[in-house]
Amino acid sequence: MKRDVATLAHEMLHSDLDDLTKTERRVLDRIAERRQISKNLNRVDDEGNTFGERMADRVAEFGGSWVFIGIFAIVLFSWIGANLLMAGLRADAFDPYPFIFLNLILSMLAAVQAPIIMMSQNRQAAKDRAAAAHDYEVNLKAELEIMELHDKLDGVRQSQLTSLLQQQGRQIELIEAFLAVNGGKPGKARD
Repeated sequence: MKRDVATLAHEMLHSDLDDLTKTERRVLDRIAERRQISKNLNRVDDEGNTFGERMADRVAEFGGSWVFIGIFAIVLFSWIGANLLMAGLRADAFDPYPFIFLNLILSMLAAVQAPIIMMSQNRQAAKDRAAAAHDYEVNLKAELEIMELHDKLDGVRQSQLTSLLQQQGRQIELIEAFLAVNGGKPGKARD
């Protein structure tokens, strides 16, 4: 049973359809059509990634791992150790103390790695915003559906109370008729 979205807007949000946001309209459309609104955002987000975006995510993932820190520490200490050992043996070190070439390589690595990680972080922030917007839609739909259930339960309760009052009224009429037949005295009914 499809319902009118404008009517839902008035009933549920107490607002005109034109005053609603795009998100609120989408939620009301889904309610009217009795369709789900939730979806797996992880599967949807990863499908449209470009090669550069996937690479940025991998570089950021690796650059922020203990494996990277371990490999980086081994390379640094090996570089420093090899140069100190060569200097101690009176051989020509390829990067003698204060390790100017090492500083150049580290600066170049940081200059390349930082923007790549920032690209990945920007994409993650966009994913987080999309997830928050989706959560809002799901929560709004759930809230509106719960409000509708409360209204239905209130209607059922009101209907039951009205029926109960009508039954009590008929019972009172029967009791009054019984008392009238018995002359106003409670007791056994006349045969």
